[in-house]
Amino acid sequence: MCDTYVSLAASSKEGNVIFGKNSDRLESEAQLITHAPHKSYSNGDQLKCTYISIPQMKETAAVILSQPYWMWGAEMGCNEYSVVIGNEAVPTKEPLNESGLLGMDLLRLGLERGKTARETLLVITNLLEKYGQGGAHNKKGLNYHNSYLIADPKEAYVLETAGEWWIVEIVKDYRSISNHISIRGKGDLRRQGIIEHAIEKNYCKDEDDFNFKLIFSPSPLPEVFPITERDGCSLNQLNTNKGKITPSLMMEFLTEHEVGICLHLRGDQSVGSQVSLLREGKKKSIHWFTGSTIPCLGIFKPYVFPIEGQKVLKPGPYTNIDEDWFWTRHSKFINPYKKKPKMDNPERNSYYEKLRIIETELLQRVDNVLKQEDSITENEFVDKITEINNYGWKKSEELIS
Repeated sequence: MCDTYVSLAASSKEGNVIFGKNSDRLESEAQLITHAPHKSYSNGDQLKCTYISIPQMKETAAVILSQPYWMWGAEMGCNEYSVVIGNEAVPTKEPLNESGLLGMDLLRLGLERGKTARETLLVITNLLEKYGQGGAHNKKGLNYHNSYLIADPKEAYVLETAGEWWIVEIVKDYRSISNHISIRGKGDLRRQGIIEHAIEKNYCKDEDDFNFKLIFSPSPLPEVFPITERDGCSLNQLNTNKGKITPSLMMEFLTEHEVGICLHLRGDQSVGSQVSLLREGKKKSIHWFTGSTIPCLGIFKPYVFPIEGQKVLKPGPYTNIDEDWFWTRHSKFINPYKKKPKMDNPERNSYYEKLRIIETELLQRVDNVLKQEDSITENEFVDKITEINNYGWKKSEELIS
């Protein structure tokens, strides 16, 4: 279970695109903040993804990833061109392949090869058509199809897949996705032949009967989800706060407990989170990552490209979980605080208050840098955000030591 949000400029308080995502996965599966630099390759180079190899591009973008430790791909991330992506597991009627590009491989490939949201969308759909998607998405062998929310400072797209088939909705104002197919009707873009395929498979009678959300889902879905369910809750959060959305408010969305956006279940938890402030032109985007499990019990730390001097690890895959990783140590430290998040817990309340004080300070310090932007150089801007990043990690370490 996961939730991904985007608020376009018209729905945000200060006219920027705001993106957010929680990654809900196995509670024991470390998810790391990693960085791959901008890089050039030789003709004929092969890229080893999680399960298959494909030809490498001549040049790839620098990326920051929130990455399950054992795979090549990532659950969410951003690139140096201010493109961000979050993915969701979705069930469909189409068969599951035992091998292919993992849904998270497609996400990382999109970030490494796309300079705009539209270009990234085309990268993913072209790779999907050529290589297919498939393989286990966790160590328990779970396999599923994927949906994506892709955004840049100007626009956003929802891309939903069912096997080799895909459909796209161009986002208007705001959008969220959870773990169900959500694009109604024929979408705004779609793979050629998808309607004919649906008719052939008896998903629908004819073109007029084609409704991707309703006919490709393996179980009946409501036209509109109630706000008591995650799909409805996330859209309601965006709708009721239209025109007021900021990175801070997006962080609040991701720590919601009544419905369970911030997931505390035994076995499955929100194991990593991202919020991004996407800004046009030469203005640098700010990307906030927790680098720890359960967002309400962690701290969002800011990142900016280029990321030298900011805390990241080398990209995976890693063979084993390292007990020295912050993610691992933090997960153990907060274990007494994870149960029953809606019930009062004085010790957790005290810890939570310390977290929010630090996080508020980080947000204020970044806001102060943004206000100084026109009077300082680009290098000075990056240095100031880097300093805040290091301070955020220092305070995070102090809280669990």
